[in-house]
Amino acid sequence: MATAAKKIALSSSRDIPFNKLVLSQSNVRRVKAGVSIEELAADIARRGLLQGLSVRAVVDETGAETDMFEIPAGGRRYRALELLVKQKRLAKTAPVPCVIREGGIAEEDSLAENVQRAPLHPLDQFRAFLALREKGQSEEEIAAAFFVSVNVVKQRLKLASVSPALLDAYAEDGMTLDQLMAFTVSGDHERQEQVFERLKASYDKQPYVIRRMLTEGAVRASDKRAEFIGVDAYIEAGGTMLRDLFQGDDGGWLQDVALVDEMVATKLKVESEAIAAEGWKWIEVAPDFAYGHTFGLRQLRGEPVPLTAEEQSTHDALQAEYDRLLAENEDADELPDDVDERLGELETALEAIAERPMSFDPDEIGQAGAFVSIAPDGRLRVERGYVRLEDDRGQGPGVVAANDGEGDPETEAETSASEPEDEGLSPISDRLMTELTAHRTLGLRHALGEQPQIAFHAALHALTLKAFYHYGSDSCLELDLKSVGFGTQAPGLNDSASAEAIRVRHETWAKALPKESADLWDALQEWDGDSQAMLFAHVVSLSVNAMHEAWNRRPRALAHADRLAQAVELDMAAAGWRPTMDTFLGRVTKARIRRAEVL
Repeated sequence: MATAAKKIALSSSRDIPFNKLVLSQSNVRRVKAGVSIEELAADIARRGLLQGLSVRAVVDETGAETDMFEIPAGGRRYRALELLVKQKRLAKTAPVPCVIREGGIAEEDSLAENVQRAPLHPLDQFRAFLALREKGQSEEEIAAAFFVSVNVVKQRLKLASVSPALLDAYAEDGMTLDQLMAFTVSGDHERQEQVFERLKASYDKQPYVIRRMLTEGAVRASDKRAEFIGVDAYIEAGGTMLRDLFQGDDGGWLQDVALVDEMVATKLKVESEAIAAEGWKWIEVAPDFAYGHTFGLRQLRGEPVPLTAEEQSTHDALQAEYDRLLAENEDADELPDDVDERLGELETALEAIAERPMSFDPDEIGQAGAFVSIAPDGRLRVERGYVRLEDDRGQGPGVVAANDGEGDPETEAETSASEPEDEGLSPISDRLMTELTAHRTLGLRHALGEQPQIAFHAALHALTLKAFYHYGSDSCLELDLKSVGFGTQAPGLNDSASAEAIRVRHETWAKALPKESADLWDALQEWDGDSQAMLFAHVVSLSVNAMHEAWNRRPRALAHADRLAQAVELDMAAAGWRPTMDTFLGRVTKARIRRAEVL
């Protein structure tokens, strides 16, 4: 005959007045963790005690039970209730639901309650937050109820909104939490699932790879096109944003690229029409131009528009405040935040006033044009006053229209031979003139070779003509200055920090040089040695070509580029270059990246 299984008996439970409860030394929890006592007390005050206490009767010296009960499991709840009593929000005699334990070991009860408690799976928490949101609770209310920040609530709601197929994979340990976070960048479930399928065949399943796949083709909010049109205007026009709530995303991504391009084109068209109204012969408009797009064009020399009385007054007031703040804090090791911020604002305002628009001769405007594009910081960039070869009417006698710096030898010979001599002398024949000037050329070479300072001046004069004047035929030195045209353009080359620094430096020198090339020799003679040396460094730097080109193998030139880089202590990071997925990280192997990190 089968023996009936013995039924277990559960511990009894009842309400015990709070003032009859005391903490037990058998509670194994010693280290603080999780929600604070203050937060737990606030939660109990809001929704009541959700879980009773596990207690044992306190016995006296004889082993007899007293009317007091100790708590081996539930000490944090007891302390929260104690805090509510101290705050007079709970009566001392308030009944507390308790399970009364008998027999066994108190420490075992405490350990079992803490160890056997199964933590909530993160996905269950995400879905629970979503359920509360769908039942009408705001993100702020949810955050307050569970003592987390509103941003944490947003993150968990975002995780809960991922494609159900991906959530199921996460629940079955088919992906990590970091990978799931990466998928939240896009709210398009179909797109998420497509990337998830691609990821299965990829050797690299890192979260950054997922983010890159989901944002392929999208425009970063930090992109100059986005800053030009404004993210708010884009959203108002119906554009969709992609945001990453789990790491810095520089404002996110603009997903509708066609809309971005349309808005950029429309705004550039409006801006270019205002520029065209100034009378320029032609206007070229694009979000970006290749580096070197002005090579071969003559640039007009305009004059800065003088400050108005009001602008001068504003400038003086800003400068006075700037000088005063510097004087007041000159002994400070570190500027106060408010002072540092204000100095930055003043510097920006002063720079804006200093960047004067240029005025040009109306006749010259009629033969020149302008490039209208977007600057790296999202502002409108207008490059005025460039004359094309076929439109150039400003060349002088004996100067050809090409940018090779050479005159027409036949024209020059004919002119020199036909020029009348003084005192009625017959002209010297071309043959004799050639012979005489050959001797003079050698004499000049010998004399110049023994006077290094004048040789430097002559070389500086010749190279400066090539770099700053469209027609560089005003020198007898056969020096040339070639500047690589960058036929293969690296992404963002024209907007790089180095390109901008070179552009600013070139414009600064151009303003310091005389307008007419015939005046350059005398002007350079008046400069001090440091100024001459700095100009020489600039013009020589324009000839550097350290580019690798598959069709043009130059191993010795590239080796010299390495030597030159060592000599100038070149640091590409300090120069503003940063490796990105588009410029390096996404185009080489992990091994190559690790090697670059070591180097």
